Amino acid sequence: MTVQKISFQIGDQVVHSAYGPGVIIELDEKKLSGRSRQYYVVEVHDLTLWVPIDQVGDRNLRRPTPAGEFERLFTILSSPGDALPPDRHERKLHLLERLQGKNLESVCLVIRDLTLHRNTSRMNDTDNAILERSREALLLEWSNVLSIPMMQAERELRQLLEGGKEH
Repeated sequence: MTVQKISFQIGDQVVHSAYGPGVIIELDEKKLSGRSRQYYVVEVHDLTLWVPIDQVGDRNLRRPTPAGEFERLFTILSSPGDALPPDRHERKLHLLERLQGKNLESVCLVIRDLTLHRNTSRMNDTDNAILERSREALLLEWSNVLSIPMMQAERELRQLLEGGKEH
């Protein structure tokens, strides 16, 4: 299987897998350990990141989810959740495996299912941390792509998840 390289230009909107939405502000070349590499310089909030061009892909840097995809994501969030494994170790592995997709659909499934789990079972610290990171990633991109305030995205997410409980 070949890995498709994504190329970006200065000014392109991107999403970093760990830091969220940002913009390419520069292409740079740095020499580290005697090896020269090219980097995308990405501004994310008040951070500047250097992402090696040869390591770009869904795991590190991707294009934002198109605005038209959010209706499908909202349907996922408002649908009934799937039960998660009762064993905390199995549950953690299941959730982390799902998040390896690094796309918002995976994040929405994790949020939906952990919300159901929270309503029916006790959450541990790992569950809470995964839910919080997932919510933050979703809300940052949601707010950015749809050009709405973060508080509005949070309110709408809460309403979608509450609607999912009734199904």
